[in-house]
Amino acid sequence: MATVRLDHLRKVYPNGHVAVAEASFEIADGELLVLVGPSGCGKTTLLRMIAGLESISGGTLSIGGRVVNAVAPKDRDIAMVFQNYALYPHMSVAENLGFGLRLRGEPKAAIERRVQEVAKMLELEHRLAALPAALSGGQRQRVALGRALVRDPKVFLLDEPLSNLDAKLRLTMRVEIARIHQRLGATMVYVTHDQIEAMTLGQRIVVFNGGVIQQIDTPMKLYERPANLFVAGFLGSPAMNLLRGTLHREGGWRLATSAGVLGLGEPAQAAALEAWLDREVVLGVRPEDLALHAGDGPAALAAHLEVLEPVGNEVFLNLRYGAQPLVARMPPRALPAPGSTVALVLAVDRLHFFDAQEGVRIGD
Repeated sequence: MATVRLDHLRKVYPNGHVAVAEASFEIADGELLVLVGPSGCGKTTLLRMIAGLESISGGTLSIGGRVVNAVAPKDRDIAMVFQNYALYPHMSVAENLGFGLRLRGEPKAAIERRVQEVAKMLELEHRLAALPAALSGGQRQRVALGRALVRDPKVFLLDEPLSNLDAKLRLTMRVEIARIHQRLGATMVYVTHDQIEAMTLGQRIVVFNGGVIQQIDTPMKLYERPANLFVAGFLGSPAMNLLRGTLHREGGWRLATSAGVLGLGEPAQAAALEAWLDREVVLGVRPEDLALHAGDGPAALAAHLEVLEPVGNEVFLNLRYGAQPLVARMPPRALPAPGSTVALVLAVDRLHFFDAQEGVRIGD
């Protein structure tokens, strides 16, 4: 395995489009790092630059301490798993798994041994004679993973490998990829637009938008301390509620919004918020940090309940506060009926504040 280092890496196309503005970070030996962001944000372009499938416009890329900017893909000792599997339809599972080793001129006995090892790891040993057309989507994805595994490369690159699978298979394969990573201790770079995949798989996550890195951190730190409004709104399902208003402190901290005035209690960031009094900010509240008012103490706001979404062990309350949509996540018991007005309280020690102009986090 190997460390991958990106130093001011850029990709600019001939028409002037900047796909990757500047990327500087290091992927540790044995780390599973996820690149996440909306479609067209530059994450796949960056992955292809690491693979050598896209030229580098500026900066330095090194793998295992060797600068590889001008090194051909086949000489970088990487393996890539594509979104569409890229299996050879006329080859059996065994032939697909062993194809890369045959190209390298490995002895036949060594290829067969390695293919058997990987097929057993991925529970494909009973399908080695089958053609890809006879496989399920999950089995095809396992073959695509296996073809990368047999080569034992320095770095694995995975480009949205689960996007063609249904929800149940995606869950199964997420666990499979995590298990493989734990077993091999492999260096992996995983690209996805699915923030749940990113949160569940990544040891660290790089959040991309518009070719620019927004934040790099562990999943929980990104969730609990988003650096800006984009990260706050992108990570989390349902997404963070964002309310714009002017910050005041008459008889306690308050946010004056277009729909009314919210009581904020004593926020954890109170010291940092002193500089923002009488200025416009954006308040962020996670759905799980909104609760029904129990009758003790003042309610923060009253909202109109439009739709209840039961999802088993919890319910999503889709509300409207003036023109502002809100979502609350609650246990499935003693819930108000749609069409009613509900009083809500905020978890004041878990509020997020952002500069309304620049979008950056305020405090802590």
